[in-house]
Order: sequence, then C-alpha cells, then structure tokens
Amino acid sequence: MKSLCLVTVGVLAMTLLIASISLLVAHVFQTVVDLQVKQGTVLKNGTETFEAWEDPPPPVYMQFYFFNVTNPLEVLQGSTPLVEEIGPYTYREYRPRVHIQFLDNGTKVSALNPKTYVFEPEKSVGDPEVDLIRTINIPAVTAMEWTRSTPLQFATEVLLLLYQESLFTVRSVHELLWGYRDRLLATIHVLHPEIDPVFGLFSKMNGTDDGEYVFLSGETNYLNFSRIVEWKGKESLSWWTTEACNMINGTDGTSFHPLISKDENIYIFSSDFCRSLFLVYDSSGAVAGVPTFRFVPSSMVFANTSVNPANAGFCVPAGNCPGTGVLNVSVCRQGAPIFLSAPHFYQADPKFVEDIEGMHPRKEYHETFLDINPLTGLVLQAAKRMQVNVHVRKLPEFLETGNIRTLIFPVMYINESVLIDEASASKLRHILLEASVVTGIPFVIMALGIVFGIVFIVLACRSQGTSEESTEEERSPLIRTS
Repeated sequence: MKSLCLVTVGVLAMTLLIASISLLVAHVFQTVVDLQVKQGTVLKNGTETFEAWEDPPPPVYMQFYFFNVTNPLEVLQGSTPLVEEIGPYTYREYRPRVHIQFLDNGTKVSALNPKTYVFEPEKSVGDPEVDLIRTINIPAVTAMEWTRSTPLQFATEVLLLLYQESLFTVRSVHELLWGYRDRLLATIHVLHPEIDPVFGLFSKMNGTDDGEYVFLSGETNYLNFSRIVEWKGKESLSWWTTEACNMINGTDGTSFHPLISKDENIYIFSSDFCRSLFLVYDSSGAVAGVPTFRFVPSSMVFANTSVNPANAGFCVPAGNCPGTGVLNVSVCRQGAPIFLSAPHFYQADPKFVEDIEGMHPRKEYHETFLDINPLTGLVLQAAKRMQVNVHVRKLPEFLETGNIRTLIFPVMYINESVLIDEASASKLRHILLEASVVTGIPFVIMALGIVFGIVFIVLACRSQGTSEESTEEERSPLIRTS
C-alpha cells in the first residue's frame, strides 16, 4: 500500500511539472488572454471600448504659455531678443466624438471630433482677458511676406503706416488665442475674401472640429484598431512634396491597438502638425498602479535632411529646410510664416536656442510623451507639447522690420495633457488582475508539482529508513546452539 501511494505521488508530481512547463513553453494561457483582448478591442456599438472611444472619461487640459518680448526696440536694431515665459493659462478640454457612422459592414467608423475649451482660473496664473502680451505682430509679418515683390507691396506699406502697425503688438491672452479683428487683415479681406479678417492662434477652434475622420474599427485586424484611413474625405495630404510625407499614418493619438511591444513604432496623425509622425519606446514605468511603456517622438521625425533624407519632402519650397527640430507649416497656414517646434526648441539645433535669450529646454517640461499600457493599448498619461514660432527677417521693402536679424521667433507653446481618472484606473487594474490570474495558472500547476515532488521525496526517504531498521529476532544468528 505504501509503495502504491509513493508511486502515485511521484507520477502526479512529474505530470504536474511536465504539464506546467509545456503550458509555459506553448504560451497557452497567454494566448487565451491575448485573444480575448484582441476580440474586445473593436469599435462596436454598445461595448465599453466604443463608449470610452466615443467620449473618453479622463479629463484633458490645455495649457498655454506665452513668450513676452521685453526689448522690442533693441530687437529692431539687431539685438538678441529677450523673452520671458508667462503661463500657464489652463483650459479644460472637452472632445467627444459626434455624428458617428459605421461603414463597410462595421469595418470602418466615421466621426467628427469637436473640441471645446473652458477656462480654469484656479489652474492659471492670471486672467486671459486682462493679461497683456507683447509678441510678434503675425498679421503684419504675414501681409509683408505675402506682398513683397508684388504690385501690392506699396499699398501694404501705406496701410501699415496708416494703421501705425509695427513688427510687435500688444494684445491680451484671450485675443491672441481666440481672435480679434485686425484692421490690416480686414482691409485685405475686401480685395481677397478668402482672407479672414479675424486673427487668433486658435481662432474658430473652440467648439468646432477639424474635419471628418474615417477610422478602421479593428474588426478584421486588431492592429488596425482606430487607425485613420481618411481625413476630410482624402486618403492622403497634398501639402508636401513627396508621397511618403503626404501619407496619413496611425491613429489620432488618443487610442492604440492592444499588445504593444517595445520594438514597434507608434504612428500618429496630427492636424496641428499638418503631418504624421512616429514615436519610439523610451522607458517602462507605472501610472496609477498600472504598468506602462513610455513612447516619445523619434529624433528622426524633425531631423535635418543630412540625418534623415526622407524629411526633404517637408522642405517647402523644395530645398528650403529650416534645420533640426523645426517644421515650416506655412503651406497649411494660409501662407503665414508659422514654424513649429518642441517648447523652448527642445532637441532642436542649438542655434535656435542661442538666438533667443530666455530659452531653457528641459526634457521633463518640454518633451511630448505617451504612457501606454502594453496589454490593452490604453493611454494612461500623455502630454502633447508644441511651440508656435514665426519666421522673421529684415525686409528692405518695409520700414517696420528695421534691422532685425533672421530668426525663428517663439510666440507661445501648448501643453495638452491627460491623466487617467481613478475610476478608469481601478477598472483597468481589475482587468489586468484577471489577466494575470489566467496567465499565472501554469505557475500554480508548477508549484503544486513541486509540492508533490517534495512530498514524494519525503515519503521515499521515510520508506528507505524503515527498510533499514530490523528487530532483535532478525538480528539473531540463524543457527543457535543450546
């Protein structure tokens, strides 16, 4: 009986160990979890995934920082500009998706994404309607660039003198953001109705959308979840000079496919940047107790053409490349000499930092990043940081430019950030716990195998010890003498 029990325990221990190792090698339970996640990550009406995509619960905040010019007269005489950062002016951003339609048997979804901004005084340094900023007069600079070396040049100079416009202007934060009626643009509007008489860096962007998007639902392939295939009715852009640069790649940055690896590139299309860009793995961490991978923009995205020749397509006109870390977006900004960069020219060519006194680039404050849970593809924390600059130079045809140096002049930057709310984080932690329990089953089986193995060894040792013991009768000689 003891032998039978010993054999049974031994066989059971070996079976459990072999089974656990086989399950681990074959990734059986991990495959089950992955399959469940893939099937659940589809834009389908009535699902939690769809509801979170339609109206994301985590609060989004948009912070605006302005650069106030403190030595405008000296700048016009050729001195280095001195700027001071003023901000943040913080707004709560609401961005539900509306007018949603399912297309092509549920494989595609179209939607508009209007954004509304509500001022948050307790998170701001002042009152945007009261605080004044001295900055580049973008309408005047744009008008000068539009009309130089054209028959309208003289008329523009007359208007600038008549309206007493200069290269710098003083406006409230509210005006610079949401718009004001500019007299110079209003006059040009009479001759060119397509020119908006109202100027603002975010004019007509509060309560409005940036065009209809068509997304893939992920129904046929989880890797295509929420990937953009059309914007404003087109499958590609037309601003840039190469097919690759005009491609619309990736999602809108608010959602990604599940099962993300450290080795892949994360693609995003941003209408603010007028292009697609990609992010690469930076580090691992945790947000609200949930494991994350941090992705940041690749250094190749805004590299000069000597480092990344593919970026030549973003040089408009052809061959006119501003340098590392800066993107000329005038082609998608009605010809206004707008250049985008990271705040404080972070990771840009050092010449841009040296040209402006008051630039202090720092990774923790000025880098764009995404913290994504690799299993679900959910964004737990993110910050999109972008600086708006104006290209200024001396134009001999216009007295207003004085002797200013050729500069990429910083005007303001944004920090659009999101952090997962506690309710969503708690739900996600519960999902991940369930997944870890399932994937941990082989280890439980292995632990049981080890326990039964120990029991087998103990029983075997005891059995051996028992067999070595003998009685007094057994130790007596076989032949006895009387």
